Amino acid sequence: MEENIKNTELPEEENVPAEEIVPDEETLDEDDAVSEYNDTANEYADLEDKLAEANDKYVRLFAEYDNYRKRTAREKADTYSNASAKCIENLLPVIDSFERSLEFECSDENFKNGMSMIFGQIKEFLTKMNVTELDALGAEFDPNFHNAIQQLDGTDYASNHVCQVFQKGYMMGDKLIRPAMVAVAV
Repeated sequence: MEENIKNTELPEEENVPAEEIVPDEETLDEDDAVSEYNDTANEYADLEDKLAEANDKYVRLFAEYDNYRKRTAREKADTYSNASAKCIENLLPVIDSFERSLEFECSDENFKNGMSMIFGQIKEFLTKMNVTELDALGAEFDPNFHNAIQQLDGTDYASNHVCQVFQKGYMMGDKLIRPAMVAVAV
């Protein structure tokens, strides 16, 4: 009987081929759990990458939109400013003529007062539009603000200073609308 028992004993694992070894159920569950964990971790990493990419696209799109909004607002303000400056520029010769007409003598005092009041309203309008006259007389000549059409000797002004103004210059804010037409002392 001992022989029978010896024959029924399980063979040693060294002699058993690998295909015949069947892992127990516990080992299978652990391997499946590790594999499932790795798959989930990979999916999670992929999702994090996709989220980071989507977030980057969102941030870039938001910055692009913000730049667009600022640029269009600036363009709108510039367009308004340029249109206003052009309108004032076309009005300046009329103002110059009006100002010269007020310098002449008039026998009708009521007419002269009425014209002075109208000119005051025009000046008030220019002030509201942020238009200012350039103070050129006595100032040092600056080609950015003055248009020299004559040079004069023997004046009471220092050299390279404006000694006579033929036409007033105007600015709208910090933008030059029309340079002053001047004579410069030599």
